[in-house]
Amino acid sequence: MDLGLKGRVAMVAAASKGIGKACALALAQEGCRVSICSRDAENLNQAVDEISVQGETMSLVADISSPQGIEDWYQKTVGSFGQVDILVTNTGGPPVSRFLQLTDEQWMAGVESTLMNVVRLSRLVIPGMQQRQWGRIIHLTSLVAKQPVDELTISSTLRAGLSGLTKTMANQLGPDHITVNAVLMGHILTDRQQHLADVRTKEQGITHEQYFERQAAEIPLRRIGEPREVGEVVAFLASECASYVTGVSLQVDGGIIKGTM
Repeated sequence: MDLGLKGRVAMVAAASKGIGKACALALAQEGCRVSICSRDAENLNQAVDEISVQGETMSLVADISSPQGIEDWYQKTVGSFGQVDILVTNTGGPPVSRFLQLTDEQWMAGVESTLMNVVRLSRLVIPGMQQRQWGRIIHLTSLVAKQPVDELTISSTLRAGLSGLTKTMANQLGPDHITVNAVLMGHILTDRQQHLADVRTKEQGITHEQYFERQAAEIPLRRIGEPREVGEVVAFLASECASYVTGVSLQVDGGIIKGTM
């Protein structure tokens, strides 16, 4: 199926590995010119080598929790590829802690790293999309937006907020033919999952193998997801095939979210 993305310019945040890289790869395979960033220069260079086999790629070492880092990445992208058609926001997880263990500083750092970079990146790309009357904005979030987890207090709070932001942006930008959607990921094999496993195995007194077996048993599909499976959904949401899909918080979770809404 031709997704109608050939020649489109896509920015994918935090794409040196894991889900971000999988999204960049999927978009490159569909003919997009892809710009990626990361704080990790070594992994970023490796990602560029892999993605560039599929299509034209550029990168910048940048910290997207920093307003200046976001601005620098956007300006370099526009200077190299032109105006941005597709934005994929992607943020690292805030500290793994329960409510009473969290400080004001951790809360504020979570807001900067999980929410404000989404706000700032979106503000940069929207005017150009409005001028061209075409755009796709896709926020990568988490199942905790709908199904909060005790030790992910900050993430559960902010991811739910991102679902609200997704809907309000979709409402406001729809007349400009810009779609805005969120992808709520379940358990995907990433470094974040390994970090959560480190925390929880210590709490529960079990091995990593036991932890991942228990996780898989809770998922209706009985397995943990792969980054590729998220990337392919993102490519669809960015495509012409999804031109009537907006304001959606789409679950890519193997069925683990229990609610119906």
